[in-house]
Amino acid sequence: MSKKKYNLNTIYISERLQENLKPISQSAFTAVTAPMGYGKTTAINWYLDKQSKNGNSCVIRISIYSDNLSVFWQSVQKAFAFAGLDFLDNYSCPSDAASAGMLADELCYSLSGQTSYYIFIDDFHLLGEPHVADFFCMLAKRLPENIHLIVSGRNAFLSGKEILRLGKKLYQIHTRDLCLNRRELSVYTHRCGASLNEDQLNTLLYSSEGWFSAVYLNLCTFFESGHFPDHTSNIYDMFSSAMIAPLSDAQQEFLTVMGLADEFTVEMALFITGNPEAGQILSLMTRQNAFITPLPDGVSFRFHHMMKECTQRAFAMLSHEKQTDFRNRYGQWYESRGQFLQALAAYNKALNYDAALAVIQKDAGILLASLSPEKVLAFLDVCPTEILKNRPLALLVLMRRMFTWHQIPKMLELKQLLTDTIAEDNTLSEDERKNLSGECDLIMSFLMYNDITGMSVLHRQASSKMTRPAISIRKTGSWTFGSPSVLMMFHRRSGTLDAELTAMNECMPHYYRITQGHGQGAELLMNAEAAFMQGNFSDAQILLEQTYSTIASNGQHNISLCCDFLAARLSLFQEGVTFVKNPEVKRKELLPLHNMMWLNIFDSTYAYYYALIRMPEKIPALFKDHMLSTVSFLSPCRPMMEMIENQVFLSQKMYAKVIGRSETLLPVCEKMHYELVSLHVQIQTAAAYAMLGKHHDARQLLQKALGHAMPDGFLIPFVENYNYIKDVLGSINSITPEPFTDRILSLGSVYEQHCRCLSSRNSRPESLNMLNSREAEIAALITDRLSNREIAERLFLSEGTVKQYVNQIYSKLMINGDTRTKRKQLADLISSINKGLT
Repeated sequence: MSKKKYNLNTIYISERLQENLKPISQSAFTAVTAPMGYGKTTAINWYLDKQSKNGNSCVIRISIYSDNLSVFWQSVQKAFAFAGLDFLDNYSCPSDAASAGMLADELCYSLSGQTSYYIFIDDFHLLGEPHVADFFCMLAKRLPENIHLIVSGRNAFLSGKEILRLGKKLYQIHTRDLCLNRRELSVYTHRCGASLNEDQLNTLLYSSEGWFSAVYLNLCTFFESGHFPDHTSNIYDMFSSAMIAPLSDAQQEFLTVMGLADEFTVEMALFITGNPEAGQILSLMTRQNAFITPLPDGVSFRFHHMMKECTQRAFAMLSHEKQTDFRNRYGQWYESRGQFLQALAAYNKALNYDAALAVIQKDAGILLASLSPEKVLAFLDVCPTEILKNRPLALLVLMRRMFTWHQIPKMLELKQLLTDTIAEDNTLSEDERKNLSGECDLIMSFLMYNDITGMSVLHRQASSKMTRPAISIRKTGSWTFGSPSVLMMFHRRSGTLDAELTAMNECMPHYYRITQGHGQGAELLMNAEAAFMQGNFSDAQILLEQTYSTIASNGQHNISLCCDFLAARLSLFQEGVTFVKNPEVKRKELLPLHNMMWLNIFDSTYAYYYALIRMPEKIPALFKDHMLSTVSFLSPCRPMMEMIENQVFLSQKMYAKVIGRSETLLPVCEKMHYELVSLHVQIQTAAAYAMLGKHHDARQLLQKALGHAMPDGFLIPFVENYNYIKDVLGSINSITPEPFTDRILSLGSVYEQHCRCLSSRNSRPESLNMLNSREAEIAALITDRLSNREIAERLFLSEGTVKQYVNQIYSKLMINGDTRTKRKQLADLISSINKGLT
């Protein structure tokens, strides 16, 4: 029979579906759920293209290609950058609830305004990460009215509970909304050029059930042969028969090879296939095939998942030699463009272990950290020993990563391989042998963490051998693992402070030399902290200022924030200490760095400061609301954060909580040799016992703590808790007087008076205690005549979020009326309270 003219690339969006798409622009969150081939992506893209023509809309399309969260995050950053939004460029992939919250704040703040933003995340089922779905729900509740999140996937990803919580903010599109009914099927087939009689239309509807891909493939066969395929054919057989089999050998090979790519350009296709005609093949097939889609950037293409699955089956039928060759080409392409995770995956599948190790070496462990330890360990199990030994720099990177993952046996195994390589490889120069051995010493020093004397020996050895900087340590990385204090990390035993300070002073210059100044200023700060702990405030201030001066403009934000922790505490004893009393000013400086660890240290500083002066309402929410469990702290810093949270519990008069927590925290401190943290916790526990009237228990703990503190002269942990322990400490001193205890009592009396003055000067009136800290902050800004937009800019919130807070404030304070009247009532209320205080 003669073939009629047909057009299967027709995009058909039924009137019914068009109506079902309209609520997207009124919803914060749209979830599109349907199996493969129902036209989810086509429908949403049609709607978004229509919205983008309005002139006041911005569409951000994000495609998911794997279950790797870091690769997904790279796609997010790329999509935002393509839309002209670069504020996510320096963000790390969120790793916990706290960093996800920071990202949500940034999105709401940066995108709020008059422009309508549509963020479309496609193929969410491939990611398989429930925490990301939780993030979408949290984000949807906070989004301003101009931002619309659309997430599409094959499987349901929202729980019934979340659906109820989201309420009207959520709009759902299901399979029934996307599939074709009989009338729509008739319209679509007619537009494609098919003149079907009633029986043929009924047959097509019955066999396809309105499934777009099945309809499309049935029509392909129909136009080729004049009849529909056998009803026993599965969808993949139908696809291969209709879309791949009729093509030329060159076209089939193009599809088979490029089906491994998530996205690709003509340049990439030329490199991977080695076919100089790849550009023409792609151009022809894009015009004829609805399963190959050009992307909005104008240069990239992607295959529909059905096409990918069929071509990957065909790829598996190629000879082993051909598969290996093409996978290696993929690896080379990705490696040359710094896409190390993708390169590593390609080389692994090609069993090209040497090339994979070269990528690990280039990456220096940065992106490697996003892989699961199990995947890397599995790679090491199959990688031949001789190939590992041929890449000694990669061994160093892997050793460092094994330490971070607490895979110490494997770290030692790799160290032995490196040692053997240095001894046996005759191609290594003497200089390189020393550099490898030196960096190995440096990495091994981490196993002696917090034994500064032991670490110092290895740092000196490394420094004496190395003529180049270490490749396994980044200068800009964390030095304290997120701890706000150097002294808390490295004071190991009572009575050894002087030796520890000497070792620190002697060892750190060697460490700085081979790490390009990583952690510079740490030894000065540790000396400053020690002077402060002994009550030598002038010495502490001088050393603190020297530290600030040393680290100025060298990028050591970690040490700078630790300086702030000391400055906050020192400011309660010493006049003229540089300390930013307004936390929002400091937070504004930190936010552009997009580093959650720095923000956690910042929060810990202000949490401790406000806990000490007994102003719990000003404590940052992370500590005030006791949400430390939502943060992925590195293990070396967690005891410090738990100790600070203990101080917060004391300020909130939750004394039993302090006692209960301390029973768990003290053994951890003992195991990690955190003598100073343990001292703080003992004193906090004694304070809690004292406040509950259990003076015998408090006395026993204080006597033990005094015994630990006296050899090093550590006064300040007692003084900072003077308000809680003064009576018990006084009774101890009356029985067995000690100059050390006398000085604590003397300092404590002055300190308590100073804290009381600070607290009364800044305290919140009782009538406002029903407001949480954020609401009180916004209430104060309202009385300063700031608009909602100005408040949003000041606090890095969306205007919609501020509006919600304002309504909560009026509701809690029972203020009624119109907007202008309510603002005046609030200002009058706070003004009258302030007059009462004065």
